[in-house]
Amino acid sequence: MIKEGAHCGPEEALIGCSPCIEALRRHIPSLASHDVNVVIQGESGTGKELISRSIHLASKRGDGPFVGVNCAAIHESLLESELFGHEAGAFTGAQQATMGFLRAANGGTILLDEVGDMSTSLQSKLLRVLEQRAVIPVGGARAIPIDVRVIAATNLDLAQAVEAGKFRSDLYYRLNVICLSIEPLRNRRQDIPLLVRHMLGRVAMLLGMHARGISPEAMAAMSRHNWPGNVRELGNVIQRAYVLGTGETIELADLPESVLAGDPHSTESEFPPLTDAVREHVRQALEYSGGVRTQAAKALGISRKTLWRMMHKFDIS
Repeated sequence: MIKEGAHCGPEEALIGCSPCIEALRRHIPSLASHDVNVVIQGESGTGKELISRSIHLASKRGDGPFVGVNCAAIHESLLESELFGHEAGAFTGAQQATMGFLRAANGGTILLDEVGDMSTSLQSKLLRVLEQRAVIPVGGARAIPIDVRVIAATNLDLAQAVEAGKFRSDLYYRLNVICLSIEPLRNRRQDIPLLVRHMLGRVAMLLGMHARGISPEAMAAMSRHNWPGNVRELGNVIQRAYVLGTGETIELADLPESVLAGDPHSTESEFPPLTDAVREHVRQALEYSGGVRTQAAKALGISRKTLWRMMHKFDIS
């Protein structure tokens, strides 16, 4: 199936101050300017499709089509014809010819998401397409030239899959000209406040609602959560808070129990006490605003007077 367009823009994948995000920001312009295949590895929900769109839009192919295909969501018996197209009568039910996703992406970029789930038989056919830069539809005899950049995304370690004999080494090296790895959100917690502030405005626009702030306590709880669903889960939690919350500020009561409970498998030493997390959040807001208290208070969704009291309480100068 062709992947649905994300609610958020490609730039959202690059929001943060962690070393991982800073490295991506440095690498994407170079990747965009060189028309090579790319592999993006990361857990589900980390933003692999958004990174792919960022590369596509910044490249010379940016005005061409971007086609995202979730290889794991299409049955193996159908994936070949969906990718390569088929001629009329090629199989039972094929009443009309189709061009397939690869030809639909001609002149642009195709994202093969969860490429590690593709069968080895189909991997060999994809390799032939990449080598010949041409597609033969199922049931056809004529090779049709294509000009497509391939970005492959996976939540697997493809190098390990090659060693285990589950992924063809020749296809791996054909795809893996450049490999990007996206760390899960739990490993880059410093990105959470920046992502939350961005999403608060983006979700308000998406839902047609007045923009809301977030209390320090709610932000601290979100910073402590392990986010198994990564950035996608974070966006869903903020949408939920907008729909179910009634105040001008998102509070602890607006967050789901899964976020408030934290990760039951984590040790106490992994997370700072709540007061420490709030102190750090206030400090980051002041640093982010360049020490301008009015701007810091606005970013936190609190009054300037409340910010002053918190600075006094936590001995923040």
